[in-house]
Amino acid sequence: MSKDAVNTAVAAPRTDAASMPADAGDAGYSKDLKARHVNMIAIGGAIGTGLFLGAGGRLHNAGPALAIAYLICGIFAFFVVRALGELVLYRPSSGSFVSYAREFLGEKGAYVAGWMYFLNWSTTGIADITAIALYTHYWSMFTDIPQWVLALAALAVVLAVNLISVKIFGEMEFWFAIIKVATLVAFMFVGIFLLATQHKVGGQTPGLDVITDNGGVFPHGLMPVVLVMQGVIFAYAALELVGVAAGETAEPEKVVPRAVNSIMWRVGLFYVGSVVLLALLLPGSVYSADESPFVTVLSKIGVEGAGDVMNLVVLTAAMSSLNSGLYSTGRILRSMAMAGSAPRFTARMNRSQVPYGGILLTCAVCVLGVGLNYLMPSQAFEIVLNVASLGIISTWVIIMVCHLVFVRRAKAGLVTRPSFRLPGSPVTEIVTITFLLSVLALMWNDPEVGRKTLLLIPVIALMLIGGWFAIRRRVAKAGDRELADLTK
Repeated sequence: MSKDAVNTAVAAPRTDAASMPADAGDAGYSKDLKARHVNMIAIGGAIGTGLFLGAGGRLHNAGPALAIAYLICGIFAFFVVRALGELVLYRPSSGSFVSYAREFLGEKGAYVAGWMYFLNWSTTGIADITAIALYTHYWSMFTDIPQWVLALAALAVVLAVNLISVKIFGEMEFWFAIIKVATLVAFMFVGIFLLATQHKVGGQTPGLDVITDNGGVFPHGLMPVVLVMQGVIFAYAALELVGVAAGETAEPEKVVPRAVNSIMWRVGLFYVGSVVLLALLLPGSVYSADESPFVTVLSKIGVEGAGDVMNLVVLTAAMSSLNSGLYSTGRILRSMAMAGSAPRFTARMNRSQVPYGGILLTCAVCVLGVGLNYLMPSQAFEIVLNVASLGIISTWVIIMVCHLVFVRRAKAGLVTRPSFRLPGSPVTEIVTITFLLSVLALMWNDPEVGRKTLLLIPVIALMLIGGWFAIRRRVAKAGDRELADLTK
């Protein structure tokens, strides 16, 4: 929609909101997600392979200070979700931040927000199916099956679940989250028991001495802690799913505040608490990127089958991430397609009110990932993980910029802020944006991974610019049609 059209739509009274959604992409959805679904989607977004698997390598590189990195990034992640939650209560939309970018930043802002988010989740999907294939190879019965076949099978299963109905998606995420939470709680009880009884772990008595005798909180200095920030932020990716899911729940004004507010203590308990426990039980040098840190601890105390159980949980986390990615990109792409900035077929919905066009497009990119698994099975995961980090950081920055404009318009009397608000605005948004951009800048200090990732930014920017010039006329026509509908 053009800038003039946006202003006109904002200024227009919302007397017919029930019959005409503010975002044309919101029409046609069911409201089948219940409070328990949204709450568990919030939990599932906060707990994933970034903790179950990624924490091992990060503990090895950064030591116990990893807990500080998780805490700092967790606070900023909470600010982002809190800002998004306020925007959701102002106007629930399955288009989520893309819809808000359209209203507050114009069509160019929505275009960038949507395609960067698609970049994030489509590449994350490739990482997920790669991870699923690798985890499945853990069991001997699957070792002879090629990695790309397992990746394709996982994609087919999750695609089928997403296409059936949003209720099935919600149920699947609910039980995925239950498994992840139950596993973490069980491990934390085991860890606390080991600490309380001073039971030896790998021949060493757990406690503060494990940290002080192995280089302290910062065994390798401050820079390794800074460099793991990129990976930590990626671990928190999917928290913004709460905003997308709100468009398909009947009572977002009740469900969203509870889900958003619970994120903070979950981050503190599950991420920071788990890492502190891991650091107290074994030195950071014992952990590695090749094994879940929870498996490392349990194997050191002679728990049989620990590897099998944890591998199943990590497999579940990867399936959950893939499931969420297909769900969210389907909704985001439909919102964009209705505005003309995504292919027309991504606006299509099936009889179950599922936007199958956008889901299939994301799957098509993931199929390219199956090819990547065939050509470079050992490098596929690392390649796509770095690209995905650019997508999630840009998405979070856009959410905070949208909130800044929203607050400014509220002060001008153009919109009304809900009672559920981001505290400390506009300072909170500015500090969060500065932090996220600084994480990008500091990635230059990592020549192996971070620097190569940053070099992709000009390439992505050129692709976005070229794409905008290709579709801008279609966007203008779609904006004119939507404006005509609003003024009827």
